[in-house]
Amino acid sequence: MQIGVETSKAVDQRRVFVVDEDEITRAALQFMLHDEIETHELTSLAEAFEKGQDWLMPDVFILGMSVLQANGIEVIGEIATRYPAARVLIVAGQEDEELGLAALKAGAAGALMKPLRIEAVRQKVDTVLGRAGGATLVQLGGL
Repeated sequence: MQIGVETSKAVDQRRVFVVDEDEITRAALQFMLHDEIETHELTSLAEAFEKGQDWLMPDVFILGMSVLQANGIEVIGEIATRYPAARVLIVAGQEDEELGLAALKAGAAGALMKPLRIEAVRQKVDTVLGRAGGATLVQLGGL
């Protein structure tokens, strides 16, 4: 049973790729989002790029700090090149401020701040997708 899910969102044909080496973060984000949008958990960018071919094009990439640390900030530009319509969100904690700000400057659309909260995660994804329920303002200037 889905509680608090709008039917229009549940039948939306868009999808989110959650890419993070941290299994707990991936599982938490998948749990928070799967009722309202097709969500896929992936452990690496290579896996995401392979899955994101042909018909399974992602609309949002949610990247953990481990992905940025392993692949560098340049990966945000690579995602934009491969998937021009996709938006990138990063998952960051207070300790990740420097890398998080660099990711935002490199083109990430926003940040999901830890501790993750279901309402905030859903609202941020709705915002970057331009769906009803998103925040009226997107703060891109800082974490």
